Amino acid sequence: MGTVASEPTTQEAPARRRPAAARRRLGRLRGPLLAFLITSGAFCAAWVARGSFPFGNTGRALNDQANQYVPFHRALWDLVHGQAAGDLLFSWRGGFGQQFLSDYYTYLGNPFSWLAVLVPRAHVDLAVFAVTPLTMGAAAAVMTVYLGKLHPGPWWQRGVLGATYGLCGWALSDASYIPMWLWGLVALPLLGIAVEWCLEQRRWPGVALFVALAWFGNFYTAMMATMAACVLLAVRLATREMTGSERLRAVWRAATATVTGILLTLPLLLPSFLSSGAAQPTRAGSFEPVRIEILLSGMLPATHLWGGRPRLYVASLGLILAGAFLFDSRIARRTRLVWAAAALLVLASFQFPPTQYVWHGLAVPNGNPYREAFVFSGMVVIAAWLALAHRPRPLHLALSAALLVLATFVLRHTDDFGGWTWPAVLGGGGLSLLALVLLSLGHRRRYLVPVAAALMVGVVFAESTAAALNADTRRARERWAAPAATSNESISHHFDAVRGVDGWPAYRTDSGAPQTSYNDALALRAEGPQYYSSYLPEATYQALEPLGYGFKNDGRTFFGADNPVLDAIFSIGARVRPGATKNSWTGSKFPAPPLVTVRSGPYASPNPADSVYARQENVLGATVYQVPQVTRGGTATAQTYAAQCAPGSEAYWYSPELFGSLSQGSLSRPLQDRMSGVVPIGTVPASGRLDVTVATRTANATAGSHPIGCLDRTGLDAAVRHLTATGATKVTAQGHTIEATLPQGATGTAVFAMTGVPGWQCSAPLRPFHGLVSLQVTPGTTKVSCTFSPRGLTPGLAAATLALLALASVTVASRRRRH
Repeated sequence: MGTVASEPTTQEAPARRRPAAARRRLGRLRGPLLAFLITSGAFCAAWVARGSFPFGNTGRALNDQANQYVPFHRALWDLVHGQAAGDLLFSWRGGFGQQFLSDYYTYLGNPFSWLAVLVPRAHVDLAVFAVTPLTMGAAAAVMTVYLGKLHPGPWWQRGVLGATYGLCGWALSDASYIPMWLWGLVALPLLGIAVEWCLEQRRWPGVALFVALAWFGNFYTAMMATMAACVLLAVRLATREMTGSERLRAVWRAATATVTGILLTLPLLLPSFLSSGAAQPTRAGSFEPVRIEILLSGMLPATHLWGGRPRLYVASLGLILAGAFLFDSRIARRTRLVWAAAALLVLASFQFPPTQYVWHGLAVPNGNPYREAFVFSGMVVIAAWLALAHRPRPLHLALSAALLVLATFVLRHTDDFGGWTWPAVLGGGGLSLLALVLLSLGHRRRYLVPVAAALMVGVVFAESTAAALNADTRRARERWAAPAATSNESISHHFDAVRGVDGWPAYRTDSGAPQTSYNDALALRAEGPQYYSSYLPEATYQALEPLGYGFKNDGRTFFGADNPVLDAIFSIGARVRPGATKNSWTGSKFPAPPLVTVRSGPYASPNPADSVYARQENVLGATVYQVPQVTRGGTATAQTYAAQCAPGSEAYWYSPELFGSLSQGSLSRPLQDRMSGVVPIGTVPASGRLDVTVATRTANATAGSHPIGCLDRTGLDAAVRHLTATGATKVTAQGHTIEATLPQGATGTAVFAMTGVPGWQCSAPLRPFHGLVSLQVTPGTTKVSCTFSPRGLTPGLAAATLALLALASVTVASRRRRH
């Protein structure tokens, strides 16, 4: 009798299925992994070729990367490791205390930013630099997955084209040093996947979570990616076979999931929006579109245009395939027409002011106005994939490559046409065409497929490395983009000197004039006025500018001032200055009033009311300056000033309208108009006569009526002793709360050494006091306190809670239906 094969038992069947399912899951990761490795590898290879830190001595941090992003990541490190002066809502470091939640959302929202907390603090800058290739690689990987949703095809082909997206011109030229913007590069394909789920009528909770993930990373570029997702949805609705009711349901699912996802981010989004509205206004320029030839030249591979120009290119492989997409008759005509029209309309919207404002949230951006360029690059890559997935004919590929060469020839005389463009077009384009032709022949000769694959990977890697190197090299020639060091011996010694004189919250420590960044207070754990943020409140500007603090960026960047009166006003009891030897720093301590002082009544300076010195005295509550009349002479560019002061007093200078240099005796120092603030010019000689010479390049400007103030140090010391004796006996500052214990019988006005930014709620109603937080002290009051809560946080939390409940309800309901 023959035997009959037995069926697997119920225990055996799942055991056999599990390895197969695991292999399928691993197989799906091959394409994204390839895209990630090509993208991050090519970008890092450009660093190696240029000798950039950490692969050489060339500085890596450009512009705001040094001044904002690295310091804010160091602040995040301090926060996570319990060494911050403040918490997620508020930081006492910088600007004499400022909100932190909006800064976190804007500058630290990229999930990869949290890598900074995993390394020693001294190496946080390395983690910040690593965020760029990691985010670009992640964007390429997610785009690879999205391309597979649009049309099936070999994993390695999707991976190569995903890499061309991750290495697009916008990523290499505009966002490579702005880690939070790069999250928009991830958000675009992420939302594209969400669009496909909406079309398939499934995973509504997943769509909402993807929207939330995009917006949690960075609302600015996520907004652009969301608008791009609307375009993708419209294109797919027009090209996919669907009934009218199916289209309406897809739109409804997309709209409701998008609203839910954005509401989940409202605890961050709403406070940031309100903080932006309360920020110091800046002068916004009008949008002026570039000439058409410059716009087109921005599409050529490996082209880095100067200044605020569009960087729209992808690697030659993607451009050749995108051109072939238009010619391939095997692709439905409607599909080709709709995708081409959508890409053309998106490109045209970059040139039309009203639509440009929409892309940027109805605001004119400072700097490059083409910050949404990655959207067009993404659409080019999508067209390239649809062409590659349909096996383009060699004739169509050759025609597209010829058009690329012709366009390069026609545009060769365009402003800023780069020397790397021709090698990319002829070398990279030629090898890309060869690889694509070999691939088209692969269905007959299978051995050509791995050759074509290796060639495609290699040419994208090499061309993108050259493009990244070119962008980095040319950008470094621009004055604003000179690479800066973010870690060296001087910075380490500066940090140690600040820590050596720390006394917070008994007094503040000022790290001195900016040496490391505009956010030295954050970077070095000091508590001075140094602060640079898009959210610097108008209230802070209005409080600090009249007192003689230097600033720039229309008042969104404040610097310190080496002035003992200002130190007394803001409870600065320690200061760090450069030492006598190279890379050395010296800290010194001196008496300072507590953070909370009590004033018995109003005070009016007897000095000229329009002088910065009288304004300082009004806040201090004592007369400590002699403000002499000055005699001006010289010429418009070589001005002389003479004044008479008490011998032995300390002379200070303030001339916010002059840019040049100042000389007094043997002293010489630069003047940088509003950036300089009040500066010391030495001790008044025994004759009492001060002669100051200013060489200025500022046309038709003078130092004003009262540029000189002579400080009576004895009077200031007496004022400090009085404020200390009558001020708080104990001050605690924990997180976003400050509390002070007052001496017995204190009455009058309690003045907190912090600016009255929106969000403070105190134990008594706030009173106006020269822009500082102050409140009435009634008889019998022994303690006063204030708590900071960002405006919009409570309603944002409420909205997010409702969105979370809706998300949970839909998830539970869908699970019940499946079971």
